[in-house]
Amino acid sequence: MSVSTFDKADRILLDQLQRDATLGIDALAHACGLSVASVQRRLKRLRSTGVIEREVAVLNPAAVGQPMTFVIMVELERERREQLAAFRAAIRDEPQVQQAYYVTGESDFALVCLAKDMADFEALTHRLFFENGNVRRFRTSVVMERTKVGLSAPVGAEDLPTLSSRP
Repeated sequence: MSVSTFDKADRILLDQLQRDATLGIDALAHACGLSVASVQRRLKRLRSTGVIEREVAVLNPAAVGQPMTFVIMVELERERREQLAAFRAAIRDEPQVQQAYYVTGESDFALVCLAKDMADFEALTHRLFFENGNVRRFRTSVVMERTKVGLSAPVGAEDLPTLSSRP
């Protein structure tokens, strides 16, 4: 399913859910101009086709004791399939890794990680990098400010009315 197959109601529905996944079915139906049953069917389809992967709560890391954020570029020694799989598994299993991307260029992976302090971050680097013989090097940038945080994907609803703009 691609964005070209979404109609106006789908785009409004996806946009509204990305803004606030706690909206009730009645509010979503009102925003889309559809019946509750129609919105339920659309949501079921969007979930079953993988358009909606997950619905989560976004927490403030500082409020839960993880005030430091780091962007880490990781370069591996070798990129054989089993070594990539092992590194991917390690970063997927690590709760302090918020996001991980396999990238092109000078580095092999870009990670966004959280820590409660520098000692906590150092322990993370030991677990993920120093104890992994396949990590050649890593470069870390400390995030000074969370300027924009999100995972919203544009769905072409920017020009459509939103729930907050409706009477």
